Amino acid sequence: MKALVAVKRVVDYNVKVRVKADRTGVETANVKMSMNPFDEIAVEEALRLREAGKVEEIIVVSLGIQQCQETIRTALAMGADRGVLVQTDVELQPLAVAKLLKAVIDKEGPELVILGKQAIDDDCSQTGQMLAALLGWPQATFASKLVITDGSVEATREVDGGLETISFKLPAVVTTDLRLNEPRYASLPNIMKAKKKPIVTMTPEELGVDPTPRLVTLKVEEPPKRGGGVKVGSVAELVDKLKTEARVI
Repeated sequence: MKALVAVKRVVDYNVKVRVKADRTGVETANVKMSMNPFDEIAVEEALRLREAGKVEEIIVVSLGIQQCQETIRTALAMGADRGVLVQTDVELQPLAVAKLLKAVIDKEGPELVILGKQAIDDDCSQTGQMLAALLGWPQATFASKLVITDGSVEATREVDGGLETISFKLPAVVTTDLRLNEPRYASLPNIMKAKKKPIVTMTPEELGVDPTPRLVTLKVEEPPKRGGGVKVGSVAELVDKLKTEARVI
């Protein structure tokens, strides 16, 4: 079985995000970038499925500017077999990403597609669901456990009320939750081997997809700074302030 994993290049989660001076977006110049943490979990799950004999080949796909190759190389160093970069300078939104991934999937023919449940930069949590709809495949979102047997998948999902277990047939789309696994670190020998692994570059035009954004960002602003706290002398004073000042009760 062939597995395809989508990975996204985002601002590293340790970096304090800053808004651009012109308020058109988030500052990314001279900022450390890395693989989206949920996508790391997706790569790790594909690797574990291969080690269990369920998957034979792992293809990593990233979409965006040329520097996304670095993100693909990280996944290859973890153990993926080969990479695909859909290169474009256009700002990609979830629907465009889903359409581009579908075009790549149509070419590669994987039976299992794994994505992170969301990206930490836009927090949309839409791409996996849109992709499954475009493909007409069953899906399991927010998966915290995955078991594959005889062409079917049993996934445990985290929902508001607790855990939900569902079963469906392959091919399928799965989005990964935080508790699915702990991603491995790439060893130095694997990092060196990753430099020789193939990465195929495509363009949206070659795939027959128009990635033009449908939404326009008017402006981006930082949240207002929080004011200092106030000590109260009694419960009655606290209740009064919640009523008259905060107006939350």
